[in-house]
Parts: sequence; structure tokens; C-alpha cells
Amino acid sequence: MQAFRSLLFSIGMIVSTIIVTVGSSFFILFPFPVRSKFIRSYAVFNVWSLKVLCGIRYEVKGRENIPDGNFIIFSSHQSTWETLTLQLIFPPLSYVIKKELLYVPFFGWALAMLKPVAIKRGTGRYALKQLIQKGIQRLKENIIVIIFPEGTRVAPDTKVEYKIGGGILAEKSGYPVVPIAHNAGYYWPKRGFLKKRGLITIHIGKAIPTKGRKAKEILDEAEAFIRPHIEPAHFT
Repeated sequence: MQAFRSLLFSIGMIVSTIIVTVGSSFFILFPFPVRSKFIRSYAVFNVWSLKVLCGIRYEVKGRENIPDGNFIIFSSHQSTWETLTLQLIFPPLSYVIKKELLYVPFFGWALAMLKPVAIKRGTGRYALKQLIQKGIQRLKENIIVIIFPEGTRVAPDTKVEYKIGGGILAEKSGYPVVPIAHNAGYYWPKRGFLKKRGLITIHIGKAIPTKGRKAKEILDEAEAFIRPHIEPAHFT
């Protein structure tokens, strides 16, 4: 039955992807808040259908730690789930993505309207320069920049070295960093078709000050919060 429910969810996600990506072309001339709100409906629908069809719910701990001003998010990256759900907690968001994603017909065009920080991986210092320039620009536009320091999706119990790029952006920009931990990978694993019923827990940490601090120091403090707050699975 759970496999069948997972199949229904996947079909709904594919259909909603087509509708939103094609429909977004009609919003290209609208201001960013309007475009963002329309595309955010994609996340709203799929998080809702995941709950209804697959029994995956979530809770947020630490909402009181969200700063009043703008900031950078460092989040653990385990699943597609957090790329959707964090949009419901922190709109609007600018994701740091591979520039190549913008070239995908329709999907890439819709993604571009969310003003992502698109960088060309494998270009070394040039990619870092792009991250800093575009990241600071988005922050000044009052758009939260979200970075996955692991660089790719990893299982909840897997430890990889954090990429320094996010720390450098925080150091150069002076904006605080909000660390976020979650355990979504247990319920919607990387490359996993079967969605497992249960409760995903998100922990939002206190904002980390960055002014006058080095990138590695900022990154280490974020990691010191994130890793211990990835809770064990709570299947139902």
C-alpha cells in the first residue's frame, strides 16, 4: 500500500511540475514577490500531498530563533523534501544551484524566476566569486540565501566535509547564519522511490554572528549545531 501511495505522489509531483513550470512563463513580467508566490504553490501542493498520500508530517523546533532581519541559511541536505518545505517556512528563498539547471527547458526557466545564486561548478575561484557577488546581491534585495554546505544530498547517518564556500559568503557579507538540521532522508531518501510514513523534525538554531569572523570558524559553529540535531527516525 505504501508503494502504491508513493506512486500516486510521484504522479502528482510530475503533473504539478509540468503545470507550474509551464504556467510560470505567464508570470515572467511580474515582480519577484508575485513570481515567487506562484512558484511556491508547487511546494505547498507537494508537501500537502506527501502528508495526505504518504503520511509524512513535519514539526519545526526553534522558530523563535528566526532573526527579524535578513540572513543566510546553512541546512543539512538529505532529500528533495527540504528544498520544498523550507520554502514554506522561509519565503522568499534564493537557492545556490548549479548553473546548468537553468538550461533545462521550462523547469530551468521557472527556477530562474526565483533568482537563484547560479554558479558554474568546476570553475574554482570563478565559481566562488560568483557565489559571493550574487549571494550578497540577493541578501541586499532582502532575499534569504540558502546553502547546503555538504554540496549534495547525503544520508542522515553519513558525514561529509562541509564546503567552505558558504562560510566565505557569510564572512564577506557579514549577514548572520541560521543553521538548520532535519532528518528527512529517513523518510524520502536520495534516489528513493518509497516514501516512509513518519514525522520529520526540523531544528532551527540560533543565528550565528559573522562580522569579524573567519569562514572556517563560522562553518564549524554551524556544523556543531547541525550534526547533533539530526534526530533518529520516527516511523509510524
